[in-house]
Amino acid sequence: MKKLFAVMLMTFLLTPLSAISTEKDLSLSNEEKYNLSSNIATTEVYFDNIPTNPILYKDSYTYSDINLNNGLKLIKSDTKLSVINMRINDNSIPVFELADGSFIEASHQNIYDDVVYNQSSENLDFWLEDSFLTYSAPYTNGIKEVKNNLSSYTMVHATQKATTYHGTYYKINNYWINDTFLSTSDNRMEKVQSLLSQKYNKSDYSIYVKQLDSKESAGINADMTMYAASVAKLATLYYVEEQMQNGTISANDKLTYTDKVNSFEKAYDVSGSGNMVKTADNKDYTIAELLSAVAQNSDNVATNILGYYVAHQYDADFQSEVTSIAGANWDMKSRSISAKTAANLMEAI
Repeated sequence: MKKLFAVMLMTFLLTPLSAISTEKDLSLSNEEKYNLSSNIATTEVYFDNIPTNPILYKDSYTYSDINLNNGLKLIKSDTKLSVINMRINDNSIPVFELADGSFIEASHQNIYDDVVYNQSSENLDFWLEDSFLTYSAPYTNGIKEVKNNLSSYTMVHATQKATTYHGTYYKINNYWINDTFLSTSDNRMEKVQSLLSQKYNKSDYSIYVKQLDSKESAGINADMTMYAASVAKLATLYYVEEQMQNGTISANDKLTYTDKVNSFEKAYDVSGSGNMVKTADNKDYTIAELLSAVAQNSDNVATNILGYYVAHQYDADFQSEVTSIAGANWDMKSRSISAKTAANLMEAI
């Protein structure tokens, strides 16, 4: 019984068994093979669909065959492509089929999709730069420039922001403007400088303009010194006003008009501007009256009276105080100053 069992078992083990195969003879298309083998790196190099507005980055060749072997013609950069299909060639490279029957590699290195990438609401103020351009929509290839009623160097308000291949655009009064033409700070002094440079750029001019709130400035030879005549009286006005503010003198204090006020070294010539009598009358005048005469009429006599009594004939204390404010030496004898130092005194006043 045992022997029979052994023989039967051996016979079973030696009997050949037919194999059951799970393999099939599959025939995959290029597209199916590409889909199976593509990964994240592949999609970064190649398009995975037909772009909405395909534009060439650079000059590129099209080909007569899908495998890109036979060059057909050179297409210039910035050309919009008319893509009718996307296919995978025998080399597993995605290609675009164009309307004229030619092919081009569907690579992000050669082609970009010129569309609005993102758009959002904004609430920002800008200042328009010169030579700005306006569009009816965020600029992409095919969007035309439109006329506008805006002016350079004026403040504008943006309500929307959009990003395209060409940059960032803001919607302002129904126009779209690239951010390169928008300044976040007041830029009106650029216009002033442009005007000065066009009309007053001469060697015998010293001009300085300062916008007090922004501290921006413009000028022509702003630091060049020259004879300033009555502009030098700004120093007298400043110094007297400062003495009034610190309580050393008051507006109602009276000063006597005597011969000596017109004869000290740095006094103005009494025959010059002003309405006060040219010869000393020994009368008393309030500081307020004298300040008005200087400020309104550039009065030489009133300047001399204040310079003599209040500024002590423009002594060292006066010189130190005024020079520190003006930013440069202020000589009341030569009266040679620059437009910038004069402006500094005007601002201080």
